[in-house]
Amino acid sequence: MRLITALLVLFLVLLQYRLWFGKNSVPDYLELKKSVARQIELNNKLEQRNKLIYADIDDLKNGLEAIEERARNELGMIKDGETFFRVIPQEN
Repeated sequence: MRLITALLVLFLVLLQYRLWFGKNSVPDYLELKKSVARQIELNNKLEQRNKLIYADIDDLKNGLEAIEERARNELGMIKDGETFFRVIPQEN
């Protein structure tokens, strides 16, 4: 009877060791859980960015206002009859 009890205790100790210190142990699980949470957060940010880009693409495909705005901001477009003013800040 003592031998069976000793073997059972030994198996329990070995299983506990694997649970806490072995491969795929509880600390590994917790680290993986944190990693998944970080990845979900990153994916959500990228999804929001993609939605903004898709909205911008739709504006460029459907509306001339978005194209005109881009031409004004990025290419310096000036329409006929408009006057361009450049404001230069004072140096201290």
